[in-house]
Amino acid sequence: MESETRKCQNCKKDFTIESEDFNFYEKIKVPLPTFCPLCRVQRRMAFRNERKLFRVKDAFTGLDIFSTYPKESGRKIITREAWFGDSWDAMEYETEYDFSKPFIKQLIEIEMKVPMYNFNVLRMVNSPYAFNATGLKNSYLVVNSNYSEDCMYGNAIDRCKDCVDNSHVNHSERCYESFWLEKCYKCYFSQRSMDSRNLWFCRGCVGCNDCFGSVNLRKASYCIFNKQYTKEEYKREIEKMKLDTDSGIKEARKKARDFWFTQPVKYHQGLRNLNCSGSYVTDCKNVNDSYLVRESENMRYCQYLQVPKNKDNYDVTNWGENIELCYETMECGENSYNNKFSRNCWPACRNNEYCVHLFSSSDCFGCVGLKKRQYCILNKQYSKEEYFTMVEKIKKHMNEMPYVDSQGIVYKYGEFFPIEISPFGYNNSIAMQHFPIKKEEAENKKYGWIEIERGEYVITKKASEFPDSISDVNDEILKEVIECENCKKAYRILENELIFYRKEKLPIPRMCHDCRHERRISDRLTLHLYKRSCMCSGISDETNTYKNTVKHVHGDEPCSEEFKTGYAPNQSEIVYCEKCYQQEVY
Repeated sequence: MESETRKCQNCKKDFTIESEDFNFYEKIKVPLPTFCPLCRVQRRMAFRNERKLFRVKDAFTGLDIFSTYPKESGRKIITREAWFGDSWDAMEYETEYDFSKPFIKQLIEIEMKVPMYNFNVLRMVNSPYAFNATGLKNSYLVVNSNYSEDCMYGNAIDRCKDCVDNSHVNHSERCYESFWLEKCYKCYFSQRSMDSRNLWFCRGCVGCNDCFGSVNLRKASYCIFNKQYTKEEYKREIEKMKLDTDSGIKEARKKARDFWFTQPVKYHQGLRNLNCSGSYVTDCKNVNDSYLVRESENMRYCQYLQVPKNKDNYDVTNWGENIELCYETMECGENSYNNKFSRNCWPACRNNEYCVHLFSSSDCFGCVGLKKRQYCILNKQYSKEEYFTMVEKIKKHMNEMPYVDSQGIVYKYGEFFPIEISPFGYNNSIAMQHFPIKKEEAENKKYGWIEIERGEYVITKKASEFPDSISDVNDEILKEVIECENCKKAYRILENELIFYRKEKLPIPRMCHDCRHERRISDRLTLHLYKRSCMCSGISDETNTYKNTVKHVHGDEPCSEEFKTGYAPNQSEIVYCEKCYQQEVY
């Protein structure tokens, strides 16, 4: 079929459904979307609380536990151990389908009754306050991460060891305050680099070692701001910078970042791809309009699928790990197949629709909290024949009596859950990172806005009162309650954290881990894509900031290449197409 233009129900803007999109929708037997791709992902992301914990009462014991669900959600929260135990069965909450009211309302009702586990973890060892994670060992406050050891304050840290304050880093060790690293060792305050070691404040470097403030280098050593030094000269210059001090780090950060913006960036932040578009897409084939995806193929409009390998999915957000033919899902992974309009269904869940918190279940519709079940609707058991007959009747009913949200948006069969029923509060979801809104707007749209209750702490030290150098910090700091120099809230330095700073000769951070996280991901591109042209004008970029080092294929004339990129037109980066970028860095 030819492409078709539609108007989004939510933002009222036009969006295009391409011919290949029609093929996918036909393959999995779903109607065409009525939300544009960005509104669809915003809707899914509102159902993902990635790194906020709330203190709630256990619905079974009455004891205080931590949960990603706030008490304001109205959900019944229990520990994960109890949820997987034999003392209860979600089938006890079976409900007869009611054709007199919308399906979504019936699903909400059963979701409010069935206990939810407090957060999702698998195979964890000595890793307190780590959640949305698998296979962590001796780690603390690490989220959305897998198979890492001795890590702290990390987000999307996969197969790493001894790393602190990093985001989207894999197969790396002893790294600090970095973003999107792969196979790196002792890299600090660096971004989008791989196969490197001993980097300080570097960006886009591959196969490098012992470099500072450098950009786009390949197999380089002993460079400062891309200038070559001898090994001895490099060591002398690094010593002058006093990178073991807070003042030295702050000065280095400013100088490095000033230099970064004088060097070109590639329009697409990814490596080893074939026919891909988006941001941070790596080792993929035919993955388009996607974000933070690794080792996958034949997908579109997908985000945060950093656990390989996945294929033939549309509009899937978070997790992955060998999932296939999924559509409009959130937090569904680990060998799942053909799931639609569902969230948090794993492992090996198959053929489920409109389900929440299913474990190893298949062929379920509108179910919550089931374990190892099949042919269920609203947690009620049916025979195989009854199930498929009933599902067709429900889909027809969803179209004839759709759910209508507070803004008048219509939810027929084929739409993901409305944001207004998210249990987390919009401000605690990852939607806030990519689609930030004010509290007033959220409340006007009935999205929910839930603040974390914070304990009362007596500040004993301001961050500015600590010694400048890590070598002058003694163990007394472990007793202090410190005031963050940014948000003014309290934080502490833990023993393992102090050991790490001393080992790496890094100064004590002056901001709490939340503020460090926000600063780090502020450098990250959002999932928005923009149509732009290459900024190479011939002998330099069009702003005349960067002088090309070689003659490009288009000569002295401006490059005519056009593309989709995550770099907005008002950003400061010098954005080159693939060919122009390669000629400058390879």
